[in-house]
Amino acid sequence: MESERFNTGLEIRKDVLGAEYVEKALENADDFSRDFQKLVTEYCWGEIWGDDTLSRRDRSLINLAMLAALGRMEEFELHFRGSFGNGVSEDELKATLTQIAVYCGIPAGISSFRVAKKVLDERKAGEK
Repeated sequence: MESERFNTGLEIRKDVLGAEYVEKALENADDFSRDFQKLVTEYCWGEIWGDDTLSRRDRSLINLAMLAALGRMEEFELHFRGSFGNGVSEDELKATLTQIAVYCGIPAGISSFRVAKKVLDERKAGEK
């Protein structure tokens, strides 16, 4: 039986990252990684994202800045995709990525804009 925090985290995680992505991550968990998936769902998503002190929009922008600063572009892409569902506009994303470039360095900005272009191009292609 899962905790209330896990269930809250699972709902938020699916809402932000997409149910298909989250379900695949959980289904692919094995004996080695299952506890880690539970930890991520319960604490990252249930405890942190489940705290309504900050909006999901604000959490998205904070995560993008931190992930870019750390050079974690795979996670950056995932959170960039999720930011739209959290109410972040393209203009706000562009301003955030520009601030990342200034405060984290031009290479971080270049990588961030590169990922952003890929996601934005995919979104535009999906609208056609």
